[in-house]
Amino acid sequence: MNTTDFSNLPLSKEMLHNLNEIGYTEMTPVQAETLPLILEGRDVIAQAKTGSGKTAAFGIGLLHKLQVKKFRVQALVLCPTRELADQVAKELRVLARCAHNIKILTLCGGAAFGPQLGSLAHGAHIIVGTPGRILKHLDKKTLTLEHLETLVFDEADRMLDMGFIEEIDKVLEYMPKTRQTLLFSATYTDEITAISKRVQKDAMSVKTVSTEVANKITERFYEAQNGNKLETLVNIFSTFLPENAIVFTNTKLEAKEIAEQLQKLHIDALAIHGDLEQYERNDVLVQFANKSCTVLVATDVAARGLDIKELAMVVNYDIPHGEETYTHRIGRTGRAGNEGLAMTLYNTYEIQNANEYQNTTRLFEDSSMLKKVKGFEMRPPYVTLVIEGGKKDKVRAGDLLGALTGEAGLAGSAIGKIDIYERQSYVAIESRLIDAAHKKLSNGKIKGKNFSVWILQ
Repeated sequence: MNTTDFSNLPLSKEMLHNLNEIGYTEMTPVQAETLPLILEGRDVIAQAKTGSGKTAAFGIGLLHKLQVKKFRVQALVLCPTRELADQVAKELRVLARCAHNIKILTLCGGAAFGPQLGSLAHGAHIIVGTPGRILKHLDKKTLTLEHLETLVFDEADRMLDMGFIEEIDKVLEYMPKTRQTLLFSATYTDEITAISKRVQKDAMSVKTVSTEVANKITERFYEAQNGNKLETLVNIFSTFLPENAIVFTNTKLEAKEIAEQLQKLHIDALAIHGDLEQYERNDVLVQFANKSCTVLVATDVAARGLDIKELAMVVNYDIPHGEETYTHRIGRTGRAGNEGLAMTLYNTYEIQNANEYQNTTRLFEDSSMLKKVKGFEMRPPYVTLVIEGGKKDKVRAGDLLGALTGEAGLAGSAIGKIDIYERQSYVAIESRLIDAAHKKLSNGKIKGKNFSVWILQ
């Protein structure tokens, strides 16, 4: 008997048929481990990464027990970001094809509040959203969770890292204490264990070994020359010439200071940490992702949720707090078949901590062998233009591209990544053309309308 066959589970014929139709032929490891427990109604805490099949695991479970004729909120899925919430809702809708009239609604910050009110007025079975926006609806009594049967924390570690714990605690006050709670997290930290004990009852723990191909990463460790980590960091950049890099620090203050010091040395750097407002965080992430910034200095907390597909280098400016954090940091480079570089700096007093990371694959090298290039600089190939118009104004990428290559007269090759949000759009422009593009777009029109345009620096 194939123990990974969905037909071995007590699922309806309609669900099994739909799973087969959408190509779910057999369970992934996390599904095989968690689904039997979820279907029994047990609380589950599972270590699972993106791409492991976790959404289908909790999705099949909550849909299995859903009472479609009872038009009320029976399941809530909390996600750390709007992007993840949209992705989860989309997959749940595919899984929900097994039954008619299942309504799944997303409630996330960054989207207009009014349309959400209208959608809620018509009711929903399943809500997927971010803690802040869910809490806002609960406080305004536009959402009720009194009939909730299943609560799911998706990527719980990211939610905690992003500072959502207070909102989560308040959301919990609005729901029944008797419910099934499922917690999925990429890492098992003390904080995750603590929240599991608070929100779950006799939770079954599941850890599945990832079958993903390991990233191709060269790991190097350097003792800072004369205790000067900043100088050693610059020498690493001048030796290996990465197109982009994330520098990890252990504190918010250090992240700010290092970014400022790098800027003074003509190395384009931005810091991301927990003190930033959401709009500031968006500005920083957009610039790094669209190559308008070459170095991102980040704390572990702030960097969670970053998905940069082509990251050349990761630098541990400080020795990470444990092997798990180290693995999570360096795993951001060397993806999609690319080769990555992971550098770790340490001072004399940190030698003992550094030695704990020694193994046969990690290289401990002499930092005096790094190149010292006088006047070394790292400048980004692009600068970002911000247009004060977005999805709500029905602005599309094609509209911006047309305006820039039409009236503004730019070549298509001079335009980089375009990101469109609810109320703003970001366009990466070749650095040498940014002033001309800004001037022409400011004096021109997009879709026949005038929008404020400014340079993000």
